[in-house]
Amino acid sequence: MAERSTLPPAVTDGIRRLLDEAGVVEDADLIARILATGVGMGLDRADRLDLKITSAALTEMRAAFQLFAPFRGVPKVTVFGSARTAPDSPLYRLTVELTAALAARGWMTVTGAGPGIMQAAAEGAGPTHSLGVSIRLPFEEKPNAIIAAHERNVAMKYFFTRKLMLVKESSGFVCLPGGFGTLDEMFELLTLQQTGKAVPTPIVLLDRPGGAFWAGLRRFADEQLIPDGVISADDLDRVVMTDSVDAAVEEITGFYRNYVSLRWVGRRLVLRLRSEPTDAEVSALNDRFADLLADGAIERRGPLKAEREDEDDLAAPRLVMTFAQRRVGDLHHLIRAVNALPSAPAEARPA
Repeated sequence: MAERSTLPPAVTDGIRRLLDEAGVVEDADLIARILATGVGMGLDRADRLDLKITSAALTEMRAAFQLFAPFRGVPKVTVFGSARTAPDSPLYRLTVELTAALAARGWMTVTGAGPGIMQAAAEGAGPTHSLGVSIRLPFEEKPNAIIAAHERNVAMKYFFTRKLMLVKESSGFVCLPGGFGTLDEMFELLTLQQTGKAVPTPIVLLDRPGGAFWAGLRRFADEQLIPDGVISADDLDRVVMTDSVDAAVEEITGFYRNYVSLRWVGRRLVLRLRSEPTDAEVSALNDRFADLLADGAIERRGPLKAEREDEDDLAAPRLVMTFAQRRVGDLHHLIRAVNALPSAPAEARPA
C-alpha cells in the first residue's frame, strides 16, 4: 500500500491563511483537512475520473447539507418503495395515509423525489413536510411535482451520495414493496444496524392489507439465511413487518417514547431518556441484559465529563454502561425495554 504523503509546511500554512482570509473560524481544522486532501490528490496525480467523482460527491453533499440544515430539529422518516407503483394502487393509497399520519405528529418525510411510492409519500406528508433527494438518470423523470413546486429537493449524480442523505438525517424508515433499488436500500439499512455503523432506529416493512411481499423475506431468512449461519436468528427482530398503517406509525413514533439518543464516551455507552428510571427498573434491566455488558452494570447517573464539556443534552436522565461492542447489533432490544418501563411517558413524542 502506498504511503500517505505529508504536505509541505508551506502548503499547510497557505491553507490556514486561506481559511483566515475567508473568515472560516468554526471547525477550521476539519475544513483544512478537506482542502489538504484535495491538494494531496493533486500531488498524487490522481486520475481525472477519480477527481471528478470526488468533486461531484463533495459538491452534492454540500447542497444536501444546506437543504436539510433548516429542519435539523424536526424528526424525519425516510420512505422507500417502487417508482412504478400506480396512483390507483392500494400501496399508493396506503403510503399517502402513512405519511399524512406521521405529518400530523410532527414528522417530515424524506423520499427519493420520484414517482410511485415516493410521490405518494410526498403527497401524504404535504409540501411543507416533504424533502427530496433525487437521482439524475438518463431515462427517469425529474422530481415529482409536490417536491419540485417548493424547491425542497437536491439532485444527485451518484447513488452513494444519495443513499447517504436518505439515511443520515432520518430517525425512522419505512420500506414498501419495490424492486432492486428498494431492496438495496432496505438491506443497507439492516446492514448498518447489524454492524453498529448507524444508531438504532425503527425500521418498518409495510405491505398492503393481506399482502405477502415481505413474508417472502422472512421465509428466505428462516429457510436459508439462518440455517446457513450467515445471519443470527434474531437479526430480523429489529424490523416490524406489518400491513397496518397504525402499527407502522406506532413503531416509528413509539421507538422514541422514552429513548432520546445515545453517545459513546470511550468504552462507555450513554443512553439518554425522557423519564428517570427507578432503582427497581435499573435492577431489572441489569438482570435481563447482563450478557450485553463487557463488564460492570447499567447505572443511572448524570452526564459524563465529555458530555458536560460539550453541553450535550445535560438535562436528560441517563443510563451508563460498558457495552460489549461486539453485541452492538442487539442495542435495539435494550432500547425497546427502556421504552416499555413503567416510568416511561405514556405518549410518544417526536424524536
